[in-house]
Amino acid sequence: MTNFFTHKFRGRSPIEKVVIVIFFALFFLALAILFGFVIMWLWNWLMPEIFGLTTLTYWQAVGVFILAKILLGGFGGDSSKKSSKKQKHKCKKDSNSDFSKWKYYDKFWEEEGDAYYRQYVERQTNPQRNDASATEL
Repeated sequence: MTNFFTHKFRGRSPIEKVVIVIFFALFFLALAILFGFVIMWLWNWLMPEIFGLTTLTYWQAVGVFILAKILLGGFGGDSSKKSSKKQKHKCKKDSNSDFSKWKYYDKFWEEEGDAYYRQYVERQTNPQRNDASATEL
């Protein structure tokens, strides 16, 4: 992500950089304010009718949102990102070895798959025959 910002800001004047940073700061501030009003509106519309709770002010709605994020979701700290990157890399590494075997699937299905499938269906539909064949082994 650092390389992305370095690439985007390369060749821009310091004034342009400041304007871009201020624009994004104002954008996220407006988004946070709007989100607080949406939570307040939804709470005041639903909760008093459904559960008989009192209405909330804007700051109470923001507080409920922050409390819910802390209790339920957190704020996405760096430690979780690092561990998830390791897990994604491990998963990707494991999946490459697993999926490399799929190139044989079509050939298997053409040669043997249909016969094995018919045997499986036969075992599922005739359980008495399964018991007899199991005792023969």
